[in-house]
Parts: sequence; C-alpha cells; structure tokens
Amino acid sequence: MSETDISFRDRPINMDEKGSRKWVYAKKPKGKWYTRRTVFSWFVLLFFVGVPFIKVNGHPFILLDIASRKFILFGAIFWAQDTFILTLLMLSFVLFIVLFTVTFGRLWCGWACPQTIFLEMVFRKIEYLIEGDYRKRHKLDKGPWTGEKILKKTAKHSLFIMISIAMTNTFLLWFIGYEKWFEVIAEPIGNNLSGFLIMLIVSGFFYWVYSFFREQICTMVCPYGRMQGVLLDSKSIVVSYDYKRGEPRGAKSSGDCIDCRQCISVCPTGIDIRNGTQLECINCTACIDQCNSVMKATGKEPGLIRLDSDHGIQHGHKTIWNVRNRAYSVVLLILFSFFIYTLLTRPAIETTILRTPGLLYQENTDHTISNVYNIKIVNKTHDNIPLEIRLISHEGEIQMAGNTMDVKDQAMFESTFILFIPEGQLKSDKTEVEFGIYSNNELIETYKTSFVSP
Repeated sequence: MSETDISFRDRPINMDEKGSRKWVYAKKPKGKWYTRRTVFSWFVLLFFVGVPFIKVNGHPFILLDIASRKFILFGAIFWAQDTFILTLLMLSFVLFIVLFTVTFGRLWCGWACPQTIFLEMVFRKIEYLIEGDYRKRHKLDKGPWTGEKILKKTAKHSLFIMISIAMTNTFLLWFIGYEKWFEVIAEPIGNNLSGFLIMLIVSGFFYWVYSFFREQICTMVCPYGRMQGVLLDSKSIVVSYDYKRGEPRGAKSSGDCIDCRQCISVCPTGIDIRNGTQLECINCTACIDQCNSVMKATGKEPGLIRLDSDHGIQHGHKTIWNVRNRAYSVVLLILFSFFIYTLLTRPAIETTILRTPGLLYQENTDHTISNVYNIKIVNKTHDNIPLEIRLISHEGEIQMAGNTMDVKDQAMFESTFILFIPEGQLKSDKTEVEFGIYSNNELIETYKTSFVSP
C-alpha cells in the first residue's frame, strides 16, 4: 500500500509528513448539489445581514446586548435573571445539533456553517473570478511576481479586506442594533477609539482566516469534526462512496470507479472520499456533483458517491430512523417543550427586594421599627407598566424614594424605600415579610424578604 493510501489516517490531508502546510487548490464545483447549496447560502447570508434590521412592533427581532445583559430572541426578551430559561434553550440547541449529526453527519458544516458559507460562497467565488480555477491559481501562486500577478493579488486581497470589515460591522449589528451602530459611525473615531481598534483587530482576524488559514479551521480547530467519531453510526446519512459498486477501481476494471480522482480535485479540504468518512469531510456534496458528471460522461449510472449510510450501501436500507435518533428526538421534544412552557409562564416582571447593606434598623418615636430596602424591577415585556408596591403580610407603611414606579418597556427600575412596621407586630429579631407588586390594582408578583428589629 502506498503512502498516499495510508496518510489520511496519520495526519490531516493538508499537511505533509513534516507537518508543513500543503495548500489546497480546489476545483470550482458545478452541478445540481452545488446550485442547491448556493441558493441555500443566499438565504443564510440574507439572514445574517438582514436580521439586525428586522423589527416586530418597533422592537428588534434578535438582539444580543451583552453589555446590558439583555437578549431578544425572536421577539422574546431575556435578562440575566432568565439564565435558567436561556440554559434550557442552549441545551435544546446542543441536543438538536447532536440529533442532526447522528442522523445527517456533518451536513451543517458544508451547508449552514458561517465559516464554510463565507469561505466557499463569498471569498472563494471572488478568487475564482479574479484568479481563475484551480490550475490557474496554482500556476499564479507558484510563478514569479509579474505585473499581472501583482494586479490580481492586490485586487483580490483588497476585496477580501473590505469584505472582512463589512463582516465585522454586520456581526456588530447583532450586539448593539443598527440604530446604535449608525450613531457610532456618525461620531468622530476619537470618541470610540477602543471600539474602532477592536473592529480593526476582528476584521484582521477574519481576513487572515479567509485569506490564509481557510479550511484548517474545519480540519484542525473546530471540534465538531472530531465529535463525529462518537456521534456517527452505520445508519447516519453522510457523503458516502459506494464501494460495493465502485471497486475494483480503474478504467478497465469491473468497478464503476475509473479512478479519475476528480472527487479529490473538487474537495475543499482535499480528502479522498473513497477512503470512507473522515473528520475533514464537511459534507459539502461537491464530490457528488463531480462524480455524477464523470458517470454521465462514461455512460454509467450516477450516485457512485451520494448521501447515504454505510448500512444503506451494504443492505439498501433507506430509512433514516433508528432507535438512537428516535430516543434523541423524544428527549429534545421534552426539553424544548419545557423551555416553551417556562417561557410562556414566566412573570411579566422580575422583582428583587433586599435590605440595604450596612444598615440594620431604626427605632422611631411613633413606636415603629424601620428598615431600608433596595428594589429592582425588570420589565420583560414590550409595554410600559405602572406599578405599586404594598406590604401584604403585615400592617405597615412604605415610603418610596420618588413618586411613581412606571417601568418602561424592556427597562429596569431601581430605587430605595423605607418600611415602617409597628413594634407590636414583630415577635422576633428577624421577621419574614411579604410584598405585593400591583399594576392597576392587580397583583402580578409577590416577593418575600427579611425584616430585622431589636
């Protein structure tokens, strides 16, 4: 067996035996699967660019405001107090990825991952347009620095830099919203120098990734490919070579594979899919299109390389369902249903009342004891809510700092108040008291805390 036949087991295909980088010059794909992937990528890119500008009833559709610890997902507001609900959502998403991988392999990587979409559908297309297909690019890179090479490289990398800057700013829109973004870019750079420098650093990172590091993100950095080893089984649908039909290889052999190696030439990570499922395979389906074109040219049936499972190739088993992904589906349904229930039943406001640190109590001349409290109320709705606080466990009086408790939509109300309770109602030095938060005389939340006295 030659070194080429076994090297894929020892190291990534884009490395030589010394560990040095081997540049992958992938042939431009062409075929129905590539067309489908291109159309799907347009929708993903449109989603990425367009979502920050979408508003529902005047509010962002999605906003990840980390600085304010406020997240808006599909119109629903989540604050730091909603960590449990967000955890349920994240667990549901992780389980969905596991289920999707168990069933369809690494299809996410080749079709929906932003890294792949920007590399293959934006940067690579610009490269094809300026430098040509893989042979021309290889010749250009290996050739001397002529005027033509300088012109093409300058044009390509200038566009790459501009797109990287645009990507960074689009990415920023998801975190601050387009209104704040327009305000920032309208101001002098000196007013936001640190943010401007961060933007340049992130843009530089994107430029480096898509100009130089490229597929190594998928083959060496991303852990998702390595997860396949524990998630895939013989019934997972992946890009597969039909070895029963294709072997033995050769133009004059009895197998359908003529060993033209066209499937390798078109692979963006440079692997030979005929060696079986490998961590570098992102299921982009480029090899399916290329092999089908060869099968058509040789008068053979397409589908020598196709989306199928090992079990399907051996036994003609077509269904994607098995015990494992059924079990994952049930758990995912339960977990996501619990998330929806928790989201729909959470209160409209979140109240926190704590005694002011460093202060104990005050004995007053009217035979009352007073404690000072800090109150914080988070409005989780898109409505302005007029509120009132009342003591419902004892008789007493509340003196609020300020006259009103109007909480604006998606806002936080913070204030201080003093609670006076007659001495006769206090039976110990620490009494539990309960407050009621009312809106238009309707009780919407209660909160219990402690009251200290002599």
